[in-house]
Amino acid sequence: MSHKQLRNHKSQENTLVEISRFEPAEGVAEYHVMIHVTRPSLTYQEQLDTLLDTYYQLLENELKGAVAVFKRYFLSDAANQVDWLAVQVPESSVCACSIVEQPPLNGTKIALWVYLQSGVQCRALESGLFEVSHGAYRHLWGGSASNRAANSEYQTRLLLNDYILQLIAQGGHLAENCIRTWFFVQNVDVNYAGVVKARNEVFVTQGLTPQTHYIASTGIGGRHADKQVLVQMDTYAVLGIRQEQIHYLYAPTHLNPTYEYGVSFERGTYVDYGDRRQVFISGTASINHRGEVVYPGDIRKQTERMWENVETLLKEAEMSFDDIGQMLVYLRDAADYAVVREMFDQRFPEMPKVILLAPVCRPGWLIEMECMGTKMMKHTPYPDF
Repeated sequence: MSHKQLRNHKSQENTLVEISRFEPAEGVAEYHVMIHVTRPSLTYQEQLDTLLDTYYQLLENELKGAVAVFKRYFLSDAANQVDWLAVQVPESSVCACSIVEQPPLNGTKIALWVYLQSGVQCRALESGLFEVSHGAYRHLWGGSASNRAANSEYQTRLLLNDYILQLIAQGGHLAENCIRTWFFVQNVDVNYAGVVKARNEVFVTQGLTPQTHYIASTGIGGRHADKQVLVQMDTYAVLGIRQEQIHYLYAPTHLNPTYEYGVSFERGTYVDYGDRRQVFISGTASINHRGEVVYPGDIRKQTERMWENVETLLKEAEMSFDDIGQMLVYLRDAADYAVVREMFDQRFPEMPKVILLAPVCRPGWLIEMECMGTKMMKHTPYPDF
């Protein structure tokens, strides 16, 4: 029974594949796969073809028996690329699918993160959510929810209100069942304030306050193919879970509560099952316990402080980077890519990760990262994952 994430990467023709595996002797196995195109000179169609060929080969061979439960495509120019992708990826009905314009910073036009599991039952719900069930739990994933309301505040309000109704229809509740959200914001420097206002106000109506808890989240630059969509949202919730299984991470020596600077999300969340602990680290930057940007203008020091913050959050969950299955890294300035790539390759050489052009919600933050991982557990009183 593996107690650490097992990772490997391999090069195929025109692609690089990074895989992490969590494979217990019994129960659900988990896999994170990151597929990168390695030849920027290929056309978008050629890059898409080679990426999909690589993915389908993995499903037929190395990952045979695993099914995708959540996928995110990172595009360089969504307005010109989404239609091609929709034609060639018909499995949206059998997998939660997120598509966002966040250009991969290796110079290519597309990259893919896939989260797969084995031994689960999957189905698309009429509401648009995707259900993954096993044992006592129903895991609900949502990808690329959007609308065309007048501004970012109204779009966010409508997204959250619709999601609340989706959960209620399945017997769930935002405060009790939602584990993770992602908000991708077009022109984040301008439109993020509307996201924050709407989220704060909707959360109060759902009993989410500084005295209760919030939801792990990433709010980051990213855009939809439709220029009128200012905000899109991805979600993850678990039904059948008890409140005492969900724990929130604070790392007060390194980070301040988010409500102190007017926003409403948790720094991280971990969930205990009978056989494992899953952790979700929110978008984390170079910040201190007073909510201040640390090391303005210095990408190396900001990266190191960001790692320290994430490591402190993981330690609070009795976990470490050894338990992490994937990383998403966001940069404001493409000129910082070479430095950051070298730093991550040195410290996390086989970690499934992608570095993207996506401005963070505060201009002083040059870099942000999020991650997800799993650790074996013994003798917990809860049903297995």
